[in-house]
Amino acid sequence: MLSPPPIRAMPTPALLALLLGEEAAARLAGRSLIEIFALHAGRTLLNEVHAGYGPERTLEACKELMARALAETMRLGDCLSDPATIRDYLRLTAAGLPHEVFTVLLLDAQNRLIDCVELFRGTLTQTSVYPREVVKLALERNAAAVVLAHNHPSGVAEPSAADKMLTRSLKSALALVDVRVLDHFIVAGTTTPVSFAERGLL
Repeated sequence: MLSPPPIRAMPTPALLALLLGEEAAARLAGRSLIEIFALHAGRTLLNEVHAGYGPERTLEACKELMARALAETMRLGDCLSDPATIRDYLRLTAAGLPHEVFTVLLLDAQNRLIDCVELFRGTLTQTSVYPREVVKLALERNAAAVVLAHNHPSGVAEPSAADKMLTRSLKSALALVDVRVLDHFIVAGTTTPVSFAERGLL
């Protein structure tokens, strides 16, 4: 009896068929994986389906499991030792959304993830963020530090003047209660999330 091929060696259509069945995989033929997994706000295959148990729901479950696996990784050790993990997590959870969200990653004194909270939700182009609520959340969860993140559904990852001003305001407010702001990421489209720390904007 022949052994099955290694998963990594299988072509994409065969992997989709393994996961979803031949019929569902055939329906997805020709679509990019970016579209299938809704990794871009303009590609909303998963977001079009809100209920039911079809292949789209199975794919959304796979995406959620991957995000949870990355969150578990961040709970085990210093999140910032491998910034790619944070970036991958944020892309999975925020890149495909059609509206802005503001997320706070709460960290302990060893930079291990305590929790990730979507604190504010906005419209296509903006989100209202209240520093008092961010400070309150950090104190409630006994966080020593935070990583901030929000998405740009437009697909443009460049920080705006308002983004920079908000980051300064949050950093000042959190410093009053001895909570450090370690980074602020902007997630947009299929590009690599932009890090304020790497840009020298903190």
